[in-house]
Amino acid sequence: MKKALITGITGQDGSYLAELLLEKGYEVHGLVRRVAIEDPEHRLGRIRHLEKEVYLHPASLESYPSLFNVVRDVMPDECYHLAAQSFVS
Repeated sequence: MKKALITGITGQDGSYLAELLLEKGYEVHGLVRRVAIEDPEHRLGRIRHLEKEVYLHPASLESYPSLFNVVRDVMPDECYHLAAQSFVS
């Protein structure tokens, strides 16, 4: 089974990609900011229906060690970088 790692899995594109990859038989892992773990009702709404099918890993794109640890632990076959700021002011 192939493994995929998605940054931005809680966003629109990331959640759609997670659904597609699950349908294709992938094991899907996603990076989430710690704030998403602390406020799941608001932050994880788009993937609520996938909660039992995907593996979520708290990490920061600004922290090389946290990214390295997730990649080392998951050993993904494919990585998709879809993370972005949801608003810019």
